[in-house]
Amino acid sequence: MSLVVMKFGGTSVEDPAAISRTAAIVAGRVAAGKRPVVVVSAMSKVTDQLLRAAAAAAQGDRTGALAISSRLRSRHRDTAAALVKSTEAGPLVTLIDQKFDSLDEILRGLAAILELTPRISDLIVSYGERLSSRIIAAAFRERSIDAVHIDAREIVVTDSQFQKAIPIDAIIDKRCAEKLRPVVGAAVMTTGQPCAEATQPSQVPVLGGFIASNEAGITTTLGRGGSDFTAALLGGAMGAEAIEIWTDVDGIMTSDPRVCPDALRVKVISFEEAAELAYFGAKVLHPATILPAVRKNIPVHVLNSRNPTCEGTRIASLAPHCKSPFKSIAVKKKLSIIDVVASRMLMTHGYMKDIFTIFDKHQCPVDMVSTSEVSVSLTVDSNDKLPLIAADLSKLADVKYEGRKALVCMVGEDIRGQNGMAAQVFSAIRHINVRMISQGASEINMSFMIDEDDADEAVRSLHAAFFKEPDPAVFDVEARKLAVDQAR
Repeated sequence: MSLVVMKFGGTSVEDPAAISRTAAIVAGRVAAGKRPVVVVSAMSKVTDQLLRAAAAAAQGDRTGALAISSRLRSRHRDTAAALVKSTEAGPLVTLIDQKFDSLDEILRGLAAILELTPRISDLIVSYGERLSSRIIAAAFRERSIDAVHIDAREIVVTDSQFQKAIPIDAIIDKRCAEKLRPVVGAAVMTTGQPCAEATQPSQVPVLGGFIASNEAGITTTLGRGGSDFTAALLGGAMGAEAIEIWTDVDGIMTSDPRVCPDALRVKVISFEEAAELAYFGAKVLHPATILPAVRKNIPVHVLNSRNPTCEGTRIASLAPHCKSPFKSIAVKKKLSIIDVVASRMLMTHGYMKDIFTIFDKHQCPVDMVSTSEVSVSLTVDSNDKLPLIAADLSKLADVKYEGRKALVCMVGEDIRGQNGMAAQVFSAIRHINVRMISQGASEINMSFMIDEDDADEAVRSLHAAFFKEPDPAVFDVEARKLAVDQAR
């Protein structure tokens, strides 16, 4: 029997119908001889609502914060009641009420002190996964899956960087060995060889993703989208055969289907290519997900819980050669360009260090950098820190910044080694003004900045130019043909 880590996103557990589909998928894996470890997100939109409740309380709106909590309480109670009809139903609803009573006390306290710290924010948003994982574990048992709930905070241990904590791998490995392996009872890979098969019965552990704790046991989180990261951390620590990311799309696509209706499913892609796409805007996957999988050479499968028969996208260390120059086009919006101009200082020793020290001070990552003889241009996520960053930079040079920009990222293999590729790309978008271009360090990524309003048109033009004759070994060409036939 082989172990597989299965992560289900918010839309895959958003209501009783979705959770029932998820249970059927897990039951199918068990029937096929797999030993699943299940990681679940909060129900769809719950994290956003918890953040709104926290913000309202911090602004003194106690009534508004408690009203949000009350609506969430009703939603979780109703979901539990619809899924669990056995004697477990009463205790489950009681548990939900206890959790929301605790949350309400935190919100009342926050409304009194009027200060929302990162630590309190992490505690409040953790309720989404803590509740969903309890409900889903009970729903699995109701459907004859021998599931057991495990609090992810007892397994995933991090530093104390609240809201975006960094995992401590050695402790996670130890906790998995102590608390997860005995439950799963699987023969897992540790040093390249399988362990002896455990004799105890196998259960299906259900954990909330995204949430963790520091070494003192204080709740932390891995950052938005961190449920993917949780699954990869557990998969790496347990030596899983595969990590499955279940979402509401058929896999990684050649572009956003909402922008390009003729977008194709990518059947297989390399870890490196998937990581580039994830960082630069492909929302199917969290960027950090790839790292633990890469280290242990564990394949990641992106699958659709609404269409479980689709084979999805397989992310592997090595992907087959693709005849098409690009695999996918991603877009990252809501960016700003910062121009730093200092004719006398640019080539001075330490000047670039001074610039990046300012970004480090404000914990603001930079996506793209371009330099000329007298200026440095950088792109960052648009946020409320920009005026403070600009004020600090103005001590070094003249500074200006403008928002509503988008970064278009085109990913493929050996782009840099293909003659005339840049000419083809920019010919396809010759009607669009390009602000910055990057193709320096990466052989698989060509990126450029444009106005946000032009992003969709740019993607459609590029997709039409480069995916006319897709390689059937890499792309699901048959699905496109079927859609065209049905349209006729």
